[in-house]
Amino acid sequence: MRIMGLDFGSKTIGVAMSDALFWTAQGVKTIKRSKREIDELRELIRDYEVMEIVIGYPKNMNGTLGPRCEMTQEFAEVLRSEFGLEVKLWDERLSTVAAQRTLIEADVSRAKRKQVIDKMAAVFILQGYLDSRSK
Repeated sequence: MRIMGLDFGSKTIGVAMSDALFWTAQGVKTIKRSKREIDELRELIRDYEVMEIVIGYPKNMNGTLGPRCEMTQEFAEVLRSEFGLEVKLWDERLSTVAAQRTLIEADVSRAKRKQVIDKMAAVFILQGYLDSRSK
């Protein structure tokens, strides 16, 4: 059993998975937003035996909720009804910034950063959630 972390964006969905002990998050893939995204997620949920989903909740820096939060809530409801799993919203403020900084420090080229940034953001979202569970 594992926990899936998602960075839900307008063009892509970054996907991360916990290890079986819920200690670490690893990036899995980036899914292009399309009619097939639910099928791709279903396949990952089955393959990784996912028991729970955590989605980055893009609050504004001052804590208010913007239009992206509403879209994320709607997507979370779709996932709940589609898969029957618990879906949690996790404050993702600065997760993309942290992912970007990590990739820059690792000297990853701009083109390659663009390919993996959403997956890395999903890792930061899920790792934050896993860390909070262990406290």
